[in-house]
Parts: sequence; structure tokens; C-alpha cells
Amino acid sequence: MNITESSSEFDNLDRMSTKELLNGLNQENQKVQSAVAKVLPRIEELVQICFEKLKQGGRIFYIGAGTSGRLGVLDASELPPTFGISRDIVIGIIAGGDRALRHAIEAAEDNPEQAWKDLQKWNISSQDTVIGLSASGKTPYVIGGLHHARREGIFTACITSNPHSPLSQESHVVIEAIVGPEFVSGSTRLKSGTALKLILNMISTSLMIKLGRVWGNQMVDMKITNSKLKHRGIRILMKQLNISRTNAEQLLHKHGSVRSVLKNQKKIQ
Repeated sequence: MNITESSSEFDNLDRMSTKELLNGLNQENQKVQSAVAKVLPRIEELVQICFEKLKQGGRIFYIGAGTSGRLGVLDASELPPTFGISRDIVIGIIAGGDRALRHAIEAAEDNPEQAWKDLQKWNISSQDTVIGLSASGKTPYVIGGLHHARREGIFTACITSNPHSPLSQESHVVIEAIVGPEFVSGSTRLKSGTALKLILNMISTSLMIKLGRVWGNQMVDMKITNSKLKHRGIRILMKQLNISRTNAEQLLHKHGSVRSVLKNQKKIQ
């Protein structure tokens, strides 16, 4: 069933006022949360499996094309500065390579062999997990990548917005967030993309918490790379250690990270 290519439930968009367009888009966006809620058990299953594999030294690979690929790369790229993990733990791969992040390279998604070639550059093994991202569930690049990975004994999963798709057939865990037809027919950068962003946030954030990268509700492993993060780190230390701003700043400068300070002060392991 190709829901993502179905005609919009709204017509004559080109005749709508700005208010009507925004109300329609907002009305459609409200359906996303419900669709994600329905697949929480599958998301939980995937998180548990990924957690066990990460603890054993495995990695997570997101593979996708277009909007889906960009969202995968975005999620993976935000984890090192936020949680202090290495950049080779969660890896986003997009059809067409890094250039496709800014420029549409639509034909890149049609090669069913390229994703496996891209994965092999990382010396992928059965310790790892490959998560295919495709709103339609029909993207050859993604299907081919999961097919080869599964054949090689690698655990696979997918996130899609169509039920019973070819991509699902190549996945051990299937997450189908059925958000319905898009406001602009076929434009999966809308609800499908929003659902994917939410699900990726849930997967990666819960994994980082389970791996000990959060203490209480604070990002104690964030990399202090700018003024905003420095001041955030200072505030965390002031609160946790009940010390002055000056002392917190000095400790952060000395030890380099919030975790290192707290560990030195015997507040965290």
C-alpha cells in the first residue's frame, strides 16, 4: 500500500490564504504524534537490541536517501557534541555522499548496490546494526543495503511510513509510522519526515541515557565547544556542587568537562 504517494486530503492548495495553509499544515502535523505512539513497542524493541550490541562494541548505521538520509546524518552528527561519544559509534550514510546533504542527487537512491559499498568502507560486521530510513519503503539504495547486511548476518531495522513495504521484508525490526497522505501529495519531507525525526531522537537519546551519558537530567558529557555550552556546564556544576560561578568556571577550565569535574569531586562514577 503506497500511502505516501496518495493524494492529499486537501485540494486547491494554490487558492488558499496563508492562514488556511498554516491551519491545514498544523492540522496534519497533529497526526504525527499519534502515529509515533502506535509504534512505541517496536521502537522499544529496537532500542533494547541496539543497547546490547553497543555495549559489546557494536555500532549503529543509518542509511537513507533524500530527506530520510539527511535526517539520519543529522541525528548521528549531533550525538558526539551532545553526549561526548566518538563519531564512529552512530554513523549516518546518505545516498550520493556528503554533497547530497545540500544538493539533491535524486538518481543516487536508485542504485541497489551502492549502500552496501558505502557500508563496507566502515568494515561493517555482525556486531553492528543497520537501520534503513525510507518514507516509501521502496528506495532501492536502502533496500539493497539492508538486503546485503542481513545476508551477511547483520541485524537490520527500518523506519518507514508505508505498511508491508519491500524494505520491511529486509528488516528484523520494522517500525511503520503511518502518518497518512501528505498535505502536498507525495511530499514526504512533511509528516513522514517529522515522524522520522521524532523516532530517531527517541532512539538515540534513550540509548545515550542508557549508556550512562546523562546524569540525572544533565548532559555531563557534552563537549564544551562554545560560550553557550560553557555557561551551561558552569550552571550544572554550580547546582550539583553548590559552589560559586567563579569556582565552577575554574574547575571546568581545569578538568575540561562536567563529568570530569563531578568525578573528581566524587559525585559521579
